[in-house]
Amino acid sequence: MYRLIVVDDENEIRHALSNYIPWSEMDFKFVDSFCNGKKAYEFLQKNEIDVVLCDIKMPVMNGIELAERIYKDNLACKVVFLSAHKEFEFAQKALSFGVEDYVLKPTKYEELLDVFQKVKVKLNNECRNNLKTENKEVKCNDNYNKKLIKRIINYINNNYQNANLEEAAEIVHFSPSYLSKFFKDCTGENFSAYLNKVKMEKAKEYLQNVDYHVYQISEKLGYSNPKNFSRSFKKFTGQTPSQFRRGNNNEK
Repeated sequence: MYRLIVVDDENEIRHALSNYIPWSEMDFKFVDSFCNGKKAYEFLQKNEIDVVLCDIKMPVMNGIELAERIYKDNLACKVVFLSAHKEFEFAQKALSFGVEDYVLKPTKYEELLDVFQKVKVKLNNECRNNLKTENKEVKCNDNYNKKLIKRIINYINNNYQNANLEEAAEIVHFSPSYLSKFFKDCTGENFSAYLNKVKMEKAKEYLQNVDYHVYQISEKLGYSNPKNFSRSFKKFTGQTPSQFRRGNNNEK
């Protein structure tokens, strides 16, 4: 299923779209809702979402500003606007930011279904293109592939505790084996090596805080056994966590 969030400053509309639309029947999974673009944007920076259903006029950050941020940041998600008739010109303007479509308020289920069926077709086509890509040479300079790499890296950086190849592959609709090759070709690093590097750099940050015991840091990084963490840390840095902490404190 494709992951969806709803953004609208009106509680009733947000509640109705979140709870009374049979998203699963359209192959979409409702994830969360937000009352303004700023909160939605902060969420999008840390979570992988396929579609944003968004009002235009909102406080703090409006829908067009959110669409512009998504477009300029190359976030791999599609935007569908909720628009009143008088806002039509604004909706048209937002097409320059890659907005997929718009649904007129008051929202009718039939219109919503029609728009999201079109969005689903585009997402399905992208998935099929991803599968076709598995039999071709990887073109890492391609803008779409750059977006995919950024999406994978964001996933790792924000979920390093439990991140894994299978879940990352599901996010970009690749097979795990192809994602492993794709990631190595485009970054020069193995997926597992990059994930380990992120964990070790995070461990260094935690070790600078003497309030954290090594076993607590181990848990924060997703290790079930502190010994495994210490072994990985020493292999990566040449020092045990305790040695690194002492050396860091001496420098201060």
